[in-house]
Amino acid sequence: MHSALKLTRTTHLHFVTGKLAEQAVRDIVRELASRHSFEYSIGVMPITVAALMTPKWLASKVHPPDQTTHIIVPGYCGEDLETLRNQLSVEVVLGPKDCRDLPTLFGNRPQPVSLDRYDIEIIAEINHAPRLTIDQFADQARQLVADGADRIDIGCDPARRCDQIADYVRVLTEQNIAVSIDTFNRQETETAVQAGASLVLSVNSENRHWAVDWGCEIVAIPDTPTDLDSLDETVEYLSRRNVPMRLDPILEPIGAGLAASLVRYSLVRHRYPELAMMMGIGNLTELTDVDSAGINLMLLGICQELSIHSVLTTQVIDWAQSSVRECDHARRLVWAAVDRGTPPKNLSNQLVMLRDRRRPAFSTETLDALAESIKDNNYRLFAQQGELHLISRRLHLSAIDPFLLFDQLLGQPIADNIDRSHAFYLGYEMAKASISLTLGKQYDQDQPLDWGLLTDHQQSHRLARSNRHRNP
Repeated sequence: MHSALKLTRTTHLHFVTGKLAEQAVRDIVRELASRHSFEYSIGVMPITVAALMTPKWLASKVHPPDQTTHIIVPGYCGEDLETLRNQLSVEVVLGPKDCRDLPTLFGNRPQPVSLDRYDIEIIAEINHAPRLTIDQFADQARQLVADGADRIDIGCDPARRCDQIADYVRVLTEQNIAVSIDTFNRQETETAVQAGASLVLSVNSENRHWAVDWGCEIVAIPDTPTDLDSLDETVEYLSRRNVPMRLDPILEPIGAGLAASLVRYSLVRHRYPELAMMMGIGNLTELTDVDSAGINLMLLGICQELSIHSVLTTQVIDWAQSSVRECDHARRLVWAAVDRGTPPKNLSNQLVMLRDRRRPAFSTETLDALAESIKDNNYRLFAQQGELHLISRRLHLSAIDPFLLFDQLLGQPIADNIDRSHAFYLGYEMAKASISLTLGKQYDQDQPLDWGLLTDHQQSHRLARSNRHRNP
């Protein structure tokens, strides 16, 4: 991460860049200098792309003015920066990789906050587990644990008892994976507990008398979601018999009493401050036509504030396919927020998945200047302010529709260098750029779109493409 700058009256900043970004850097730095009152100079290195610079290569090529107090190098020079610092007599500051992010060096950037701590257990349910083979079940469970689950809940089939339930439990406990069993069938429950299940979902007035002999923790629920008196009776019954428990007043979906159920969680926490609690958040994520990340964060925030230290989730519906990973990150965010007493903002981008936090843009003048400065016939794509821009040597085309943009390009003499593989590449990049405009995301050529924790960090094909399509 690049360092923040502290400016004084004698500050002189020397910005290092490559040829292609020269005009953009000049425009950005000119505005920053006017706003923050510092002196500056710009060193344009004998290289086209700043991303290809290394500290060792720069060491013999950077010649700042005598009055320089800081040298700002591109963020790609992060590795072995000490090489450069040891050979220069002024402070070297690692800037951002993208020159459009240079303003972040001059703002009040928040200090990084550790997201290592959390205290909410994630229980991941595998629905209708007995319908899977043992191997299929075990594979799903291991993936859920890898995604952040602390315990696997075996969701049984209400219509049919599973005579092999012990095998499902043991295949996990033998791998030191904690297991809970979700069934109202007494025989299934007792067999699962004997095989190693350490938590039973769920217990109310109908089956609480069985729980006395299980010797494990249970989840106590009301007989019906609105009947807290029945929950009180079950808690009293189990407490007198020293049965360990956590309480779940039952989260209701929107349209069935969501707000009232949230109030019940608060009431139960107030009544039983000493008892553990659980929230079944899948009732909301699975039954709401919306991507699950935001719902998961909100519900875990409520859990954190109410000291509800376990959540039950599942990943059945498509829009909740990454719920466990989302909950794993969300529990870290909400722990940090409650611990610090501040909103969970500017802590992480991992759950900002549909859109992006920032979309810095180049001015039209900068893009025009870039087209004039480029000496090769390769194509640069930009997506900003509702339009796609294609830049090459003395060429600047723009359009809203990628098909129209490509048609414009095919009408140019420079288009002679577009073979089948190049056309495929441009089509792929234009599709990414078009998606970024639709959703409000930042587009950077040859880089994957940022989908937060779902980002696929693909290998860049830029260098291979550049060599393949270089003009003879």
